Amino acid sequence: MPANTEIIASVTPIIERWKDEEGPLLPILNGILRELGYVPREAIPVIADALNLTRADVYGVVSFYHDYRQEPPGRHVLKLCRAEACQALGGEAVAEKLQKLLGVRFGETSIDGSVTLEPVYCLGLCACGPSAMLDGEVIGRLDDDKVAEIAAEVRS
Repeated sequence: MPANTEIIASVTPIIERWKDEEGPLLPILNGILRELGYVPREAIPVIADALNLTRADVYGVVSFYHDYRQEPPGRHVLKLCRAEACQALGGEAVAEKLQKLLGVRFGETSIDGSVTLEPVYCLGLCACGPSAMLDGEVIGRLDDDKVAEIAAEVRS
C-alpha cells in the first residue's frame, strides 16, 4: 500500500469521528497529531473536502499552530523555552550548547532521527529557568551538566 493511501486510511476514521461536531477542525487535527505524531500534507485535502473548507483554510490552521508539525518528529522531541525569563537566566547559552551537542538547529530533526528541537515561548517554569520539555517531561534549571545529560539521553 503506498504511503499516501496509508496516510489517508489512518486519518479517515479520525475525520469521520469529528466531522459532524461543531468546530471539528481542531479536534480532527489533534486526533491526527495523536495518531501519527504530525499532520501530513496529504491529509490536508482530505480534511478540507470532508469539512467543505478550502485547502488554504486547513493549511492556515496547521501552519499557524506550532504544535501541528508537518513532518514526522524525531524519536525524542525537545522543546527549549526561549521566553524572556529563561533568556535572563542564561537561556541563550543553553540553546547554543544544545544545538552544538545535538547537531541540530531549532525547528529541525537530527539526520539520524533521534531528536527534534523546537523553540517554545514559556513552559511556566519562569522561576526555574532556563527550562525545557523532553518528551512531555519538564526540566528546570538547565546547566551544562543537565544539557549534557539531555544530549546523551536523546542520542542513546
